[in-house]
Amino acid sequence: MDNLFRKDALKYHALGRPGKIEVVPTKPYTTQRDLSLAYTPGVADPCREIEKNPEDVYKYTAKGNLVAVISNGTAVLGLGDIGTEAGKPVMEGKGLLFKVFADLDVFDIEIETKEIDKFVETVVQIAPTFGGINLEDIKAPECFEIEDRIKEALDIPVMHDDQHGTAIITSAGLINAMEMTNRKIEDLKIVVNGAGASAISCTNLYIQLGIKPENIVMLDSKGVLHKDRKDLNPWKQRYATERNVRTLEEAIQGADMFLGLSVAGVLKKEYLKSMADNPIVFALANPVPEIGYEEAMSVRDDLIMATGRSDFPNQINNVLGFPFIFRGAMDVRATTINDEMKLAASKALADLAKLPVPEEVNIAYHEKNLHFCRNYIIPKPTDPRLIVHVAPAVAKAAMDTGVARKPIGDWDAYREELGKRLGLSNPILRQIKGRAKREPQRVVFGLAEEFNMLKAAEIVHNEKIAIPILLGNVNKIRKTIKENELELTGVEIVDPKAADLKSKREEFAQILYKKRQRKGVTLDAARNLIEHDNYFAPMLVETGEADAMVSGLIRNYPYAIKPALQVIGMREGEKLVTGMYIINSRRGPIFFSDCTVNKNPTMEDLVEITLQTAIAVEKLNVKPRVAFVSYSNFGSNPGNIPNMQREAIEYLHKHYPNIIVDGEMQANVALNNDILRENFPFSKLVDGSANTLIFPYLTAGNVAYKLLQELADVDVIGPILNGMRKSVHVLQIGSTVNEIVNMVTIAAIDAICVKNDCHKGVKDL
Repeated sequence: MDNLFRKDALKYHALGRPGKIEVVPTKPYTTQRDLSLAYTPGVADPCREIEKNPEDVYKYTAKGNLVAVISNGTAVLGLGDIGTEAGKPVMEGKGLLFKVFADLDVFDIEIETKEIDKFVETVVQIAPTFGGINLEDIKAPECFEIEDRIKEALDIPVMHDDQHGTAIITSAGLINAMEMTNRKIEDLKIVVNGAGASAISCTNLYIQLGIKPENIVMLDSKGVLHKDRKDLNPWKQRYATERNVRTLEEAIQGADMFLGLSVAGVLKKEYLKSMADNPIVFALANPVPEIGYEEAMSVRDDLIMATGRSDFPNQINNVLGFPFIFRGAMDVRATTINDEMKLAASKALADLAKLPVPEEVNIAYHEKNLHFCRNYIIPKPTDPRLIVHVAPAVAKAAMDTGVARKPIGDWDAYREELGKRLGLSNPILRQIKGRAKREPQRVVFGLAEEFNMLKAAEIVHNEKIAIPILLGNVNKIRKTIKENELELTGVEIVDPKAADLKSKREEFAQILYKKRQRKGVTLDAARNLIEHDNYFAPMLVETGEADAMVSGLIRNYPYAIKPALQVIGMREGEKLVTGMYIINSRRGPIFFSDCTVNKNPTMEDLVEITLQTAIAVEKLNVKPRVAFVSYSNFGSNPGNIPNMQREAIEYLHKHYPNIIVDGEMQANVALNNDILRENFPFSKLVDGSANTLIFPYLTAGNVAYKLLQELADVDVIGPILNGMRKSVHVLQIGSTVNEIVNMVTIAAIDAICVKNDCHKGVKDL
């Protein structure tokens, strides 16, 4: 799949708005008054305040949340000296990670110079714009002097992540590896293969942890850094040894730890055998480590190993550190990032690895129960707790060492504020995709001649989210695959009209006829209907030849759903089918229902819609908090709809007291807990805002989600069909590739619930 990945990587960066980041206004700008406040004359007032008190720049501008990612392109992500413009995609990617993981804004800046003086002068001159500076992809040894000089000149957090990021993460792993093997830091004998920026910074931080310099042997491409070598720069000279060793094979004998920041394959099997008992091996060359994971484990079953790769245990990934280190440092307006702050981050990561792992992390990594052990000594990058563990530890270390200018007084409030920022990287999509990958289901793609369906199938196939079955004209499908160079080799294609499926069509027609013979369908009519994909697809699911289906891309919703209802039908005990949407917003997922099926629900229908929706939300590991939305707040404006909603609420409170549901209320009241608490303290939702909205009729729900889809910065997933006996989901006309992939993922989760008999229905409540 390398060619596919390369093509997708290029499309990912080029399609739509080129690149990965943009600048978005944070204040209103629609009226003339807004513009006058934003610029002239209104902007003069904050300018004067900052002139009087320079610290007010943090109050009136974005400086306090703005990081510069700065590079000269001389050591770009394993690609070497490729230049500033070629390195820009990496810098933008770093900006994306800062935003997603820590809600820090970024300007990436590429400086066209290799001269240390010019680089330092440029950074220092532009520094007033920023609250922090992340130096990136600058080659050694220049990077050491550059960082030292910039830190000395500025009073904001500055860090060269290539040096210190790896040092911080490996230190966390080392702390736990030593604990697991009952080692003392002062006794540890370590071999460092590689003498670049990361290797030297790692070793510097290990000494801060307590490793003795005399117990360290470092190698570069010419061999051991030895006292008698004349080619060592000042940074390498610090780690020159007098020991009588010249090669890696000699140096590693009896060593407790190997740290590799060098090249693939340099650590041979026989070298590994000569290490001490329970060796610690951090082989971090990428993409191929110094020794392969499987190869190493075949030689020593007592080792603790980490690599830079996500497909092996204990990934050393810098994203575990830099977003949260800058977050904590900038939140207390630290004047620097010192060793104590780095070690605080390392220890926070080490401690986090010992805590019970959230379910969404287990799901994302196809694990049942990750726990502290040899294969889990550092947290996973998707752990949502990272920001609330690492950032406060860094902030506190800054305060303890006297470099914080804005100390934090209420740590609970600070952690709560950090937790709210996680809405930017809401884990629900990762969670459901992880669950789908754990148990891939056979999903029928109806109308598979369409490019969007085939592209979605390619992604689903490549990521192993599900096993696609392409339904449609074979020649058209193959032509579209060929014309667009899609990677769908080995994916099954089923043509309902193919000659070799004649007996299958007859079998399906007989089943349909038996189901519909007393509802106006003759056998001839059934034979004709089965040749259409919108009947053939649900029949594949009904007969167990597939587990789920998605269809409807170019058809209206009622036309697409009707065959599925006739062939498969509703679950036992259900009275209707409902359509739910997931609105994946900055504040987390919000669920809308019913937005697609029931036009004018009765009171009884509203009860059924609520129960089905609550069950569907729980299946996604979210506790439903349900609000009936209306134009009235708890009887403030009576009418037929509010009266019917209140009747439904009374019924739910009486018969289903465990469901958190209330209403009727206006949408802003449902979503703003401050308004609710102040004005309606009796509400069942007073302890937290609603995450599930029940609309009074189809028009309201449909308009609401489509407005959000077009106008707001949200992902909309749906419609998720609730109440069906098997997994059937119908796409909206014109669904994008990503929307189709998301729906396939939902369909796969639904099918897993059907198979495992966990598809709880209303009758089970």
